[in-house]
Amino acid sequence: MDTFIVEAEEPAAALRAELDARQIPARTVALGLARAMVTVKPIELPAVGGELGDMVKFELDRHLPFPADDAPFDFLPLPAESEPGRGPAGERRVLVAAADRRVVDVALRLADGAKLRPVSITVAAHELLALVDAPRAQRVVWVHRAGDAADLLLVQDATLALSRSVPAGDAAQVVAEIRRSLALARWRGCDAVWVSGDGAAAPPAALAELGAPVGAPPWTARARRRLAVIEDEPRGARELALAVASGRGIRPLDLVPAAMKPRRLTRPQQLTAAALAVTVLLALAALLVPGLRDGRRLAGLNAEIGRIEPEVRRVRAVLGALERKRQLLATIDGLDAGAIRPLPVLRELTEILPNDAWLTTLALDTKGVELVGQAAAASTLIPLLENSPRLERVEFASPVTRGRDREQFRIRAAWEAAPAPRATPAGPPAPRARPGAVRP
Repeated sequence: MDTFIVEAEEPAAALRAELDARQIPARTVALGLARAMVTVKPIELPAVGGELGDMVKFELDRHLPFPADDAPFDFLPLPAESEPGRGPAGERRVLVAAADRRVVDVALRLADGAKLRPVSITVAAHELLALVDAPRAQRVVWVHRAGDAADLLLVQDATLALSRSVPAGDAAQVVAEIRRSLALARWRGCDAVWVSGDGAAAPPAALAELGAPVGAPPWTARARRRLAVIEDEPRGARELALAVASGRGIRPLDLVPAAMKPRRLTRPQQLTAAALAVTVLLALAALLVPGLRDGRRLAGLNAEIGRIEPEVRRVRAVLGALERKRQLLATIDGLDAGAIRPLPVLRELTEILPNDAWLTTLALDTKGVELVGQAAAASTLIPLLENSPRLERVEFASPVTRGRDREQFRIRAAWEAAPAPRATPAGPPAPRARPGAVRP
């Protein structure tokens, strides 16, 4: 970061030329006004309902030395009074900064002439707070001298409570103005006095009369690195320029027109956006985590299946072979059970049929037997065959014909069904003992 001072009749053109000569690719500018050009004062608002901005705008006419109709302004709520009896109960206090419209227009024309887009218009001394680690729960008086003027900043709980511009010539006068500022801020004293700007290396001894330690501000590490670059005098104005350039985010008491303000999220909006982002992330996690967990479980199952798949194939092959052998065995058993055995049948027919009977054809099938032949008396064959334990329903399949000396017959008989096993009759039930009976 570099600092320089432009003094010319055409400051806009000179600023643009200086930026080009230093090869600084600046496109935007933060404008810092001198404290004496802006009215900054705390005002009290009644404790009634309503929009705070409208209430401040309504009260401006009584507090500004110029017309408030078109005056750019901004305000900052002040912390509640911690000391009893220092103000009416229930009132609200705000710190208002307002400037004449002509002052803001001159600053905007300067930025436009330098081909820069203004992002903020603030009091330069107010931006000093961006360079320090302000302590909490303390009241600090900051004296910054730039040329013949000294800017007084009253900081409470790291927040600006009041600012004034006073002559810097007489140290006693500066102390008197500090005491007056303490009264305006309703402070009974302060915890520390910081001195910066021109002559900060040797602060006036009169500041010790305030009863607080006097020293340099607690610059941040980044601020110390940037302040170390400043070697030329006067340091006061350069430190103010560095403070304005170091500001980030939403600047308090910003007088830039609303149409030119960059869109930035306020702290409540940032918290809301963060909560929304967390909600979206949780919803996505709720949707994705079960899928990821199921995917991992499925991958584990697939790996386990792949590991045991060869064994499963071998078991299936063994089961298939066993099933085929079982079916083959069942087929063999079925064939053996339902097969026709001709030899026993022929033996029995040989024993049953008389000697004068001759068979020319013997047909056996699963339903029965058919006999074709000749006999002296074919009708005598029916009862003989009926007495066979293998045959039943013996009858002539066709009429008997008479030959020369024999009768030709065609007999059909069915296989006798196997008798069903008889159920063994149950014995008589044992007599039930009567109560009180005595067994011998």
